[in-house]
Amino acid sequence: MVIDALKNLEGPSRRRFLKWAAAAGALLAVDRARYLNILNDTAGVAMAQDASCALTNKSVHIVAGDGGFSWFQLLWPHVEIAASGNDNFAFHAYGEEESATDTDKPFTFGPEAPWRSFDKTKRVTGFMAGNNQTHTPTPGSAATVGNNQTLLAVCASIQRTTPSLLPVIGINPVNFGAAPGAPAITNVPDADGMVQLFNSAASRAILQEPEDAALYDAYYKALLGLNKAADRPTQLRGLRVGKQAAGFLGQNLAAQLQASDADLTRYGVDGGTPNKLRAIAKALIVASKAFKLNLTQSVILPAMRDDPHGAFGDMGTLRSTTQSLGKILDTFMADLAGMDDPSCTAKSLADAVVMTVHGDTPKDPRNRNGWPDGTPGDSNWLYVMGNGYVKSGWFGGVRANGSVDVFDPPTGNTVPNGDSSNTAPAAGAAVAYAVAKGDMRRVEDFYNGPSIEGIVNINPIQ
Repeated sequence: MVIDALKNLEGPSRRRFLKWAAAAGALLAVDRARYLNILNDTAGVAMAQDASCALTNKSVHIVAGDGGFSWFQLLWPHVEIAASGNDNFAFHAYGEEESATDTDKPFTFGPEAPWRSFDKTKRVTGFMAGNNQTHTPTPGSAATVGNNQTLLAVCASIQRTTPSLLPVIGINPVNFGAAPGAPAITNVPDADGMVQLFNSAASRAILQEPEDAALYDAYYKALLGLNKAADRPTQLRGLRVGKQAAGFLGQNLAAQLQASDADLTRYGVDGGTPNKLRAIAKALIVASKAFKLNLTQSVILPAMRDDPHGAFGDMGTLRSTTQSLGKILDTFMADLAGMDDPSCTAKSLADAVVMTVHGDTPKDPRNRNGWPDGTPGDSNWLYVMGNGYVKSGWFGGVRANGSVDVFDPPTGNTVPNGDSSNTAPAAGAAVAYAVAKGDMRRVEDFYNGPSIEGIVNINPIQ
């Protein structure tokens, strides 16, 4: 019989109950199938489905160094900049902007902004965070959790509870940084390098015949059944990864991961598409396929890196660039929406991926003439798609008069005339909260700043 008090649990109470139930099941030696059946009978189908899913979300981190970050503020401009109608400001589409109606804070979409057709869990958050790092290829001031820990490494450390062959893949240049428990990053030169990671010599030469691959998989699983160490908690993670690897070894993963011509066409990429945009499209295509096969939990990729000081001198190219960038991001989300989450088949991958965009300098939003590198108050910011775990809209922002607002993490309230470098750790902690699927205790393993309850959803939007 379903117990309403359990069925109706939400937020932290729900997560605490799931952890307690899992621990109790382990102490009583209840196998996983029976454990899930008990949850289904006592706490309802939804609770059992939650328990069967991975404890973390996957993540994509777009790092737009060398001035390339400036393109993204055309997709998601500051509210007062887009509303100003001032042709001296760095916005390209006055009268075409759209004010969000379902965000927690005010937010404006440029006409090319992605994800507007998706539900409100895909709304973007703009956090004033970090300081200007002009012409840095691997910026990080806006992507930190404090205490010399990078956001990239913290997310990867949290994701280690969900096994993958290569926990985190980074396309060069990348500065992964450090955090306690973070796995080693696997670096590649480009999207094709990501594909070749899984085109192993072992799978090509040793197990190239399908029957050999199937036999190896069966042998490994039989070995697990005979291995007494398989029940020891200290051995479980390694054995789970090995079991997953056995299933993949011998498959032609390179062919499954490759960005096809049809894929590129869907992303709007053709022979005339600039390489800076083609590279992003290919990386996201391969990332979606790698997520589908559960080969990795996190992908880090560079973006744009073109230092577009003269962008507003050629409005035709500016418009086509922002249109292509928005379409690439939108198609990526559509692809994820069409793929089952391998760690939670009741949901799609679109509901299991957190995205961030940060860079060296967004350039001055108040001056399109030469689009200067300097920003008001030496400010910087971080864009986040938190998939329902992070409150949406602008937290802080650049005003039309050039002043810079930041935010108070415990309340989410606006703080006028602030320093965006001071709010970066809280913004990073909010991203970590989304990756940890709302597990605040896990976030506190890395973050010791003020409460972030004003910028995250304690009861996540589902």
